[in-house]
Amino acid sequence: MKKVMVFGTFDIFHPGHKNFLKQAKKCGDYLIAVIARDKTVKDVKKRKVINNEKERQKTVQESQLADKVILGSLGDKYEVIKKNKPEVICLGYDQKFFINKLGEKLEEFKLNTVIVKMKSYHSEIYKSSKLKRRS
Repeated sequence: MKKVMVFGTFDIFHPGHKNFLKQAKKCGDYLIAVIARDKTVKDVKKRKVINNEKERQKTVQESQLADKVILGSLGDKYEVIKKNKPEVICLGYDQKFFINKLGEKLEEFKLNTVIVKMKSYHSEIYKSSKLKRRS
């Protein structure tokens, strides 16, 4: 079984997120979606979420696009990778947080994980920051 892992805030769950999860699912047999913690979003993106982490986790679970939906760690952000040992990590086309050390962390954990960047899906429309400005 080939495990695939994705990471995201998934605050306003929109068609771009759904497409991202569908693309990632095609990269393996079992998709694990890691939901960013509220505190992490506030610390890293310098903003609060609209929907709290439990609501966001539930929304992604209810979409049935991922086989497992878990909350990220409040401590070591890479711990979830070490624990789940994915063969593939799929990144969003615009993902920029926690990826600069990803390669070295995979080496440190002795994983041969492949990193794949997903394509955008109508990013001129379906991008959370743009959707938040409209509401």
